[in-house]
Amino acid sequence: MRSRVSRWMQIFHDTTTHFFEDRDGGGRFEEDAWMRPGGGGGISRVLTDGVTFEKVGVNRSVVDGEIPGEMAARLGSDRISGGQVRFFATGVSVVCHPRSPMLPIVHMNVRYFEIEGKDGTPLDYWFGGGMDLTPTHPFPEDAVHFHRALRETCLRHHPDYYDRYKAWCDRYFVNSHRDDEMRGIGGIFFDNLRGGPDGTLDAESAFAFSQDVGLALRPAYGPIVERRRNMSFGTREKELQLVRRGRYVEFNLVHDRGTRFGLQTNARIESVLMSLPPMARWGYNLSYDAGTFEHRLMEMLKPRDWVDGVPPEFTSPVR
Repeated sequence: MRSRVSRWMQIFHDTTTHFFEDRDGGGRFEEDAWMRPGGGGGISRVLTDGVTFEKVGVNRSVVDGEIPGEMAARLGSDRISGGQVRFFATGVSVVCHPRSPMLPIVHMNVRYFEIEGKDGTPLDYWFGGGMDLTPTHPFPEDAVHFHRALRETCLRHHPDYYDRYKAWCDRYFVNSHRDDEMRGIGGIFFDNLRGGPDGTLDAESAFAFSQDVGLALRPAYGPIVERRRNMSFGTREKELQLVRRGRYVEFNLVHDRGTRFGLQTNARIESVLMSLPPMARWGYNLSYDAGTFEHRLMEMLKPRDWVDGVPPEFTSPVR
């Protein structure tokens, strides 16, 4: 399984890079190969100052080494009690910060972990990942499209996956230090996906679902890019984008599990912080009047059943 997953991650890394270059319309990725002192390495690809995208990071890592059993448990293993264990992890992570505030930020990640004893005995494995959208201007129809695309992907694998992993995403991407303000309009988030003793899921099924989540990036995000990329905007729209980017930074530095894992395992710091935008803004005690597009966006961030369509309260015009 390890070699097959690693090979697929390599192919997916390449196709995702091409997807964003094609959508940008002029920018090109810079590639940076790196080695991790403790074992393994990766390839970071970053597009900056593009036509459509201000920054896109597409990172692939393949790392291994030793960690305490307690850390393996914190990462998701329920079969490790203590001592030193070996780990293997590979994944592809994507973060896109568009130039226009009319385009939402998108984040996608697929990953695979293995844990084994120091003698090489397999102890545990699992898949994880997800995809979520962070709008910086209120277009509720984009949220509907995004969630319907993810639901379609999930339904190909299990009737409960979308509801289960949407709820997990809504719980995860929360700035609890901001009175539980959501980072965006959610998506799906899953972790610790592995074969169980009851036979309801096997490694092949978990791998297939993880692949489909990654491949859903194109139908979920591509049409939104085409709809919004050439829309006009002004100073207010740009200021709101920078404020929402600031909230994005707060979540990634304070709460994100991937960031913590990278810092705890001596990963390359440039890759760990790849998700941060080139520019952001923080205001003091910000609030927005009802009826403004800023207030509408804040209302959109509350968890909703987007697959049912645009809620009636979002059909009135804003100023």
